[in-house]
Amino acid sequence: MILDRDLDAVNAALAPLWPRLAGARIFMTGGTGFIGRWMLEALARTDLDTEIVVLTRDPDAFAEKAPHLAARTTLLPGDVLAFDPPKGRFTHIVHAATDASAALNARDPLRMVDTIVTGTRRTLDFARTSGATRFLYLSSGAVYGAQPPEIIHVAEDWHGGPDPRDPRSAYGEGKRAAEMLCAIYVRQFGLELVSARIFALLGPLLSLDIHFAAGNFIRDAMAGARIRVEGSGQAVRSYLYAADLTVWLWTLLLKGRPGETYNLGSEEAVSIADLARRTAAILGGPGVEILGRPDPGWNPGRYVPSTAKVRRDLGVASTVDLDEAIRRTALHNGWNP
Repeated sequence: MILDRDLDAVNAALAPLWPRLAGARIFMTGGTGFIGRWMLEALARTDLDTEIVVLTRDPDAFAEKAPHLAARTTLLPGDVLAFDPPKGRFTHIVHAATDASAALNARDPLRMVDTIVTGTRRTLDFARTSGATRFLYLSSGAVYGAQPPEIIHVAEDWHGGPDPRDPRSAYGEGKRAAEMLCAIYVRQFGLELVSARIFALLGPLLSLDIHFAAGNFIRDAMAGARIRVEGSGQAVRSYLYAADLTVWLWTLLLKGRPGETYNLGSEEAVSIADLARRTAAILGGPGVEILGRPDPGWNPGRYVPSTAKVRRDLGVASTVDLDEAIRRTALHNGWNP
């Protein structure tokens, strides 16, 4: 019920824009992941005569997990590094493929970079040959690297970056290189491309068992376990609710100015330790344990965007605060208050 209610709100917000997709033909990579799934769920609830082709490594698994979406889309088997381009002309491309996997980034950074950069180049080339003009690229706030503590909300015009000497920067550096490819295709080939730098997220459909701290905290509190913070808990994050993200992404695709890049995230900053405590308090968990171990991740500091540009230019807004995002994510996963 939470997901249905959220999607009703998404479609109400997008009602003025949906008619722009009448008769459209969309090609999407990454459509079976968390973000792509939200975008597909929203589109599937419209009555538009829109055709959407989704590239996926395992069509059968996705059809079993989301049969209603499989019935609404054409599933194209393949990997972003090696796929046979679908036939015919397309009007829109959404390139969302890249596993934001800390394990892959640590285990095989070369594959991480190759997937991002080569996969983006292949998708951009397909946009040219298919006749598509509108292109949405899903980048990441990781392109900024370590955010200086004095920058409370990092904006799009800040030109910091990851450490290129550290293989842990593979994801962020890959996204930076892919953004450069996007900029080249805008200038050299006239592609109407908009980039979204996405920060941390919460919401239904988010896996609670991967490396995202917020999801892990919800999982543990729901299980009646004490939430364990492996590090010091001093890292600072912010979490945009997935329904808001979905509105923002479709808005970028449909009316974002070509060549522009926008931060997509929440400005409501919270330390990891306080996030754990708030999660335990909201969900009735037994408490929090701070272990204080060294943080093995690429960013033990601040990771909070400024969203002034996207709010000003496109009129979007964040409608779900952090406490409510925690509550709704838990309710979707079976929490019974």
